[in-house]
Amino acid sequence: MRVSVLVALLAGAAGAALVGAVYGPRDGLMTLVLLAGAAALVLGLGHLAAARRARLGSMRRKFTLATALATGGVVLSVWVGVAAMFVSRHDALVVTAMSAAMGAVAIRAGLLLSRGVIEDAEAVRAGLCAVEEGARDVHIPVRTADELGQVAEAADAMIVRLGSEEAARDRAERARRQLVAAVSHDLRTPLASLRLLVESVEDGMVTGADRDRYLRQMGAHVSTLSSLVEDLFELSRLEAGDVTWSLRQIELGRLVSDTVESLRVHADAAGVAVSADLPEGDLSAEANPEQVQRVLANLILNAIRHTPADGSVTVRAARGDGGVEVEVSDTGSGIAPEARPHIFEPFFRGDGARSGEGAGLGLAIAHAIVTAHGGDIWLEPSEGGTRVRFTLRSA
Repeated sequence: MRVSVLVALLAGAAGAALVGAVYGPRDGLMTLVLLAGAAALVLGLGHLAAARRARLGSMRRKFTLATALATGGVVLSVWVGVAAMFVSRHDALVVTAMSAAMGAVAIRAGLLLSRGVIEDAEAVRAGLCAVEEGARDVHIPVRTADELGQVAEAADAMIVRLGSEEAARDRAERARRQLVAAVSHDLRTPLASLRLLVESVEDGMVTGADRDRYLRQMGAHVSTLSSLVEDLFELSRLEAGDVTWSLRQIELGRLVSDTVESLRVHADAAGVAVSADLPEGDLSAEANPEQVQRVLANLILNAIRHTPADGSVTVRAARGDGGVEVEVSDTGSGIAPEARPHIFEPFFRGDGARSGEGAGLGLAIAHAIVTAHGGDIWLEPSEGGTRVRFTLRSA
């Protein structure tokens, strides 16, 4: 309201200054009173209309009312001037006719200008209504770069962000359901066996050597359950970033050789040849040796399990751009194309999938450990067998 009062006074003062400079102070003062009063009345009606704009309906009506108020203010000031003997009736009639004609033209011009604004506003409204109904592939088409265009751009960005967040939420929910189903499946079998074994022992149905065998089986199932719980706990810590490893410079070539030798007994039992192909020279990296050895062991054991007898598993390491690359390759049956994008997901199982024995968390944990080291792990293209490669930062 203060701004409107100031505008009315400034408008009257500007007109009064012009008239006073030409016709004298008396006419200037009368012009000031006349214009300031008319401007105050028009702006007062404008404020009243703005306070009740919800009743006015469409934007077209609001544009028309604003133009009509301005035109009416001109006509009013002219006829007040007639009443004050400041303007002749002839001049007042001419000015009124001109004001009415130009007012009609101004209303039409305002409607033409408002048409694009209204169309853009309708486009924004329609787009938001579509989003409310569940659509996420919505683009709001506006033809201007004004405030409505900025609103449309912000709405488009919001829709894209909303779609991404909902897709991520849906993926997380599917992953949660799959995780619960997989854990339930892996818990059900050992628990059912444990229950039967315990009942048999408690009922005295087995004695002697059979009882000892049952107890060993119970211990094996307990060990399986313990490994599952430990792997789940470790995976949750890794994915949450709750790790407290100490990183230091390690000689990766020696670590690879030691790991291959420690797993040779598993390879020999499966009839698989395992070897390390390492270049000469230093292969230092910044990492936690225990965790890197765990990654290597998971990958090598997984490769041994999925390689037929008389096959081979080879571990290679070489210096790459900004780090060291390690590859575990085998001559097994490989991984089905549809399974490759999911190979590092917890509990993933499918034709050609290599989630491994036990809980099936080995590759998921390997992925989490490498990621926590700031490296990457992926499947390399291969015509035969499987090639898993990961990177570590150089020391």
